[in-house]
Amino acid sequence: MRIVVKIGTSSVTDESGSIQQSVIAGLCRQVAQLRTDGHEVLIVSSGAIAGGVAALGMTRRPNDTLTLQALAAVGQSRLMQEYNQQLHEHGLVGAQVLLVPNDFIDRHQYLHARDTLSRLLDLGCVPVINENDAIASDEIRYGDNDRIAALVAHSVDADVLILLTDIDGLYTADPNVDPSATLIDQVSADDPLLSVNASTSSTARGSGGMASKLAAARIASWSAVRTVIADAQKEDVLAKSLSQVKGAGTQFLPHNRQLSARKLWIAFAAHNAGVIIVDLGAKAALIDRNTSLLHAGVVEVHGDFLQGDTVEISDIDGGVFARGMVSVDAIQASAAAGRQSSDLPEGIPHELVHRDDLVVLSD
Repeated sequence: MRIVVKIGTSSVTDESGSIQQSVIAGLCRQVAQLRTDGHEVLIVSSGAIAGGVAALGMTRRPNDTLTLQALAAVGQSRLMQEYNQQLHEHGLVGAQVLLVPNDFIDRHQYLHARDTLSRLLDLGCVPVINENDAIASDEIRYGDNDRIAALVAHSVDADVLILLTDIDGLYTADPNVDPSATLIDQVSADDPLLSVNASTSSTARGSGGMASKLAAARIASWSAVRTVIADAQKEDVLAKSLSQVKGAGTQFLPHNRQLSARKLWIAFAAHNAGVIIVDLGAKAALIDRNTSLLHAGVVEVHGDFLQGDTVEISDIDGGVFARGMVSVDAIQASAAAGRQSSDLPEGIPHELVHRDDLVVLSD
């Protein structure tokens, strides 16, 4: 089987942000065992920025993008040093791969990244993947490695995605405040739990939290990849997650609908820059006939988006049923709202959102 394992900042680093050698050692030992059992493993690891904070002796994580980028550069080399050392102990070779969202949006970049990862696996390496935070300013502000891990799982045709964190899995409520909360063992592909508004990160060191893990599980589910959210500290958690041992974590079952990497990014991972409200006729055309969204069906335009940004598409009652990349900016979209294609000014595309850049979210 091909397995993608993601481990979060709160698990990789301690309270001061220092990289925990024992945690990486334990993870690499488990990876080595999976390799011995005949599986292929890719690691997606957070912790570079937190590692940079500790290396430079800072007492807290700063907020400005430029400093975060610098800290990522400082911490990433230290993070890879730990992985290389621990993998070497088991006769394995680590390979650093730094990705940005464009590697999943641009078709050429997507194929190149996929082929590189596949070749590394062919050579027997263990890819250790992280966002390229040192140069990608937007991704630091709203990206996280949970989504990157899910997109990687899609690109390499993984069988299982394991998201390791500091909690056992998805609970019926926040176990920190509700003692009656119980662990949810399994979530089906059409379960509304996959789209609940869960909590953000519970630590100052991380950028994700349960909300981003649920989003990642949904991306993976729509890629036909089984996902597990589990506690990084649990003994032999990788093997237990792979074998679906009860109590090992929360299992998210794969969906029977599969999307391309580009559409997965549009649907679940891209930053939402606005909302397009459409009439009932346009909604029916998008859902039932797989058409593009024309300006004539637009009722209202909200947001300050640019050409190429991703927006939500809502009906007149406020129900979001699709997402897509717009062909014009918000000012042009507002001016063209409700107008027939024959009445549009020269140079304005007839499709506000082309069907190739649109994802209907309802099943």
